[in-house]
Amino acid sequence: MTTSGEQAHTGLGHVSNAPTRPGAAGRHTDELDLTDLYGTSREATPDAGPPLDEKLRQAYFWITNHAIISPHYDVEFHDGPSERIPLGDSRGELTLPSGQSYSSYVLMPLLTFMVRGRCLMVGGPGRGKTASALLMGVLAGYTPTEMRRGMQHGHPQLTVADLFGTPLPRDLVEAEKLSDVDVAWRSWLGMRVKIVDEYNRIPTRTQSALLTVLADGYVETFDQVYETGASAWYLTANDDAGGGTYQVIDALRDRIDVVVAALPFNNRFLSALVARAERGVRPEDVVPDSIVFTEAEHDRLHRAVLDVPIPRPVLRRIEHFAGQFEYLERAGSQFEYRTKDTARLAGVDPHLVQQDDTGRDALSDVGTQTTAGLSVRALQSLVLYSKAMALFRGDDAVGVDHVRAVLPFVLFQKLPMDTEARVFEQDDTAALRLDRVSWLHAMFDTTCRQFDADGLDHDDPVGDALALFDRGLDGLGAGEVRARITHVGRLLTSIAAQRKVYGHTFDDALTLKYLHQRYTNYLSWLRWSS
Repeated sequence: MTTSGEQAHTGLGHVSNAPTRPGAAGRHTDELDLTDLYGTSREATPDAGPPLDEKLRQAYFWITNHAIISPHYDVEFHDGPSERIPLGDSRGELTLPSGQSYSSYVLMPLLTFMVRGRCLMVGGPGRGKTASALLMGVLAGYTPTEMRRGMQHGHPQLTVADLFGTPLPRDLVEAEKLSDVDVAWRSWLGMRVKIVDEYNRIPTRTQSALLTVLADGYVETFDQVYETGASAWYLTANDDAGGGTYQVIDALRDRIDVVVAALPFNNRFLSALVARAERGVRPEDVVPDSIVFTEAEHDRLHRAVLDVPIPRPVLRRIEHFAGQFEYLERAGSQFEYRTKDTARLAGVDPHLVQQDDTGRDALSDVGTQTTAGLSVRALQSLVLYSKAMALFRGDDAVGVDHVRAVLPFVLFQKLPMDTEARVFEQDDTAALRLDRVSWLHAMFDTTCRQFDADGLDHDDPVGDALALFDRGLDGLGAGEVRARITHVGRLLTSIAAQRKVYGHTFDDALTLKYLHQRYTNYLSWLRWSS
């Protein structure tokens, strides 16, 4: 970390040649190119840069140490025992991670760059939100001037035409039908990095138009359609908890993949800002060429993220965690409708229904801490960012630590907290009402401990039944099908014997019903075909 103005002065445009994470650098490589086809080593080519994951880490450390200057390592990884030091009257623990750790404020925008996702940066004025977003655009190969011109600034008078473009006046007069009207599209729509500053100051009607391009990648006006292509989005807000000129519409908020708070500046590093001000240098103007990604590299980077595998044991822990939150026993009569969404659609606060649920332990069951479950979109974002985290670390597959690292930022506003839940009445958990990142971490850690205690890595009869079904039904005789139906019934009986139903067993019961129905339908088909 830069610790003096002189170091900041000499290092602002410099990237170290040393590997950022020895042992991981070079593990991920690009796709085949001409040097591979002709048998030439990439390392032997003077102009060949580092592998993409190493280039990403170089970009991260340059931004952290010289541009944003964020000496916070809140995304922690542990390669062994880590020292914990209690501080203050509340004895809050300061952890000294034994593995390479990161600042979320730099890391999450960079992962968004990798996956071409949608990142919301929140925090007070002057925290560097806009500067961080600008840096992402420069990493994509745009000049700072291009990024500043392409940035959209939210304000109460912003119209749809201001955002997207206007029809040519001559065509409006002469055209016989709408399809004859040419539209002068705004240039920012085609950029691979898009920035919307203070998005909660945009009028509601304009937010709805923004939603289409952000969610679906196209703009339509006057019967003209403009395909914007895949891009990384960065939105900023000083306050996303109801502040701003306009309330953000739920559909737009739901399309955001990850939320990260701008961490405060550490005043011990003021000398670096002094040196920068004395030289009149802005970080986005001196980004080293060696960490800038070409369009082709950006495309390969995105494909590399998608190719990172998620082992089945890791996926099972995600399933187990995600299954905790939707079940609400007293919300419906039919089993399928016993969900928090049923209560919400009926106009009833799920918290009120949850208070009457005496069948589960309100302190140990994390499902009692939320007022909703997880959407499919939230789960897709969690998987995608976990893959990006693994690639960024130079690892071959997604691990539980990668999932844990990104989970609080992906679910920050997608998993609503029940602030009146009984668990927050405890002295040691009261602070979690305010600290959503730690709250989400705590819930994930709790479900992982429960997963281990129940031995679900080795004893998953419902998963085994589902895997057996996934092998296919072709060639199965009626006797085998009946045996499987009987086995499904026994598994359901074992769940019923537990008396209490939790979120993950709710998912298991419905999975078994699904299998029972599929086997029953197949058995009917066998009878008909014979």
